[in-house]
Amino acid sequence: MSNCVYDIIGIGLGPFNLGLAALLEPITEIKSLFLEQKPKFQWHPGLLIEGATIQVPFLADLVTMAEPSSKFSFLSYLKAKSRLYHFYFWEEFHIPRREYNDYCQWVANQLPNCYFGQQVTKISWDAENKEFLVSGNNFTYRCRNLVLGVGSVPYIPPCFRNVASENIFHSAEFLHQKANCHQAKSITVIGSGQSAAEVFYELLQAQENYGYRLEWHTRSSGFFPMEYSKLGLEHFSPDYIHYFYHLQPEQRDELLTRQGLLYKGISFHTIAKIYDLLYERSVADNYPNVRLLSGVEVKEVEHTDNGYRLTYRHSHQNQPFIHECDRIILATGYHHAIPNFIADIRDLIQWDEKGRYQVNFDYHLSLTQDIPNRIFVQNAELHTHGIGAPDLGLGCYRNSVIINSLTGRDVYPTQQRNVFQQFGVVS
Repeated sequence: MSNCVYDIIGIGLGPFNLGLAALLEPITEIKSLFLEQKPKFQWHPGLLIEGATIQVPFLADLVTMAEPSSKFSFLSYLKAKSRLYHFYFWEEFHIPRREYNDYCQWVANQLPNCYFGQQVTKISWDAENKEFLVSGNNFTYRCRNLVLGVGSVPYIPPCFRNVASENIFHSAEFLHQKANCHQAKSITVIGSGQSAAEVFYELLQAQENYGYRLEWHTRSSGFFPMEYSKLGLEHFSPDYIHYFYHLQPEQRDELLTRQGLLYKGISFHTIAKIYDLLYERSVADNYPNVRLLSGVEVKEVEHTDNGYRLTYRHSHQNQPFIHECDRIILATGYHHAIPNFIADIRDLIQWDEKGRYQVNFDYHLSLTQDIPNRIFVQNAELHTHGIGAPDLGLGCYRNSVIINSLTGRDVYPTQQRNVFQQFGVVS
């Protein structure tokens, strides 16, 4: 066990904790350490599809919205890679997903407080010394505060969980399974978000070379675009977080059910690419071997000699039907699982009636003991802080709040007014 006591240890190194590590780097009064089980930074490696972009402007990098002059900004990365003029002439706002991943790796390689290949298996509480003990197979570190940034995990619908097969997989594994898909006779993509659309388009492009039948199914009532108007985007702001947080819990839960298209839809650009390719492939009555079907939900899945038989029910017609295929790609989103390594401190954490973290406005959890130590969370507060929780554009704001809370001063000041519209009424 190290004798060093860190001010804060971050567990998980996705973009949010990596951004926190970068913003903490010049602050000498805070001794920090960040641990990640992967051998290097990787951001959704199975979905780094050529041509796919991140869904926020490049200004939503790890640091710029908190400190535009940081040496870890995306523009600094471009300069270091001799790509500033390339980017200038490119004249695009949304950068390739592969480039964003490379940018994050560039930042991670410069941060001595980021340790990769370090899997945390246990966190315990040392009541005598008022410290957390963060342990893995060959290490134990001590700290006063924690920040959990383990991210979300692929969601598998219940009917698929007992059908183990390499030919049924989540879209998060798409690039690793791409060659497998090319061997298929019939592929079904399930889901209607951005990942589903990107996977479907990639398979549609390759369909003529491999000859498989391609289907795209969703239980949603259509293949709709994500809301991307300027006033709609203002919901991804500190102002909206403040408004949402101060609603009653039941109001917040109900409101979230009506905001799906603010963050779950498909980009207009991707929909246009899909439609344009389908249109071109249908010239001269040569319709592609493709079907898009909405309003359908899988109820049962079973193996057959040739693949899988799926039993669906159409939500509007209330009618069952059978569909067969030999590859199934589940673009069914992600969910936030409570990590197993906090088992020993679960009793220290306060939970709401639905078994979720009780998160305070500055992103630390409510605890059952009156102690000076805090546990912060990254992207685990959708139910308390609203739809901006997973948005890259608000990562710098959340990290600014966490750092200011840790230091007790405005290291990275946050503005009171950031949008033109007003959320709620003035009391």
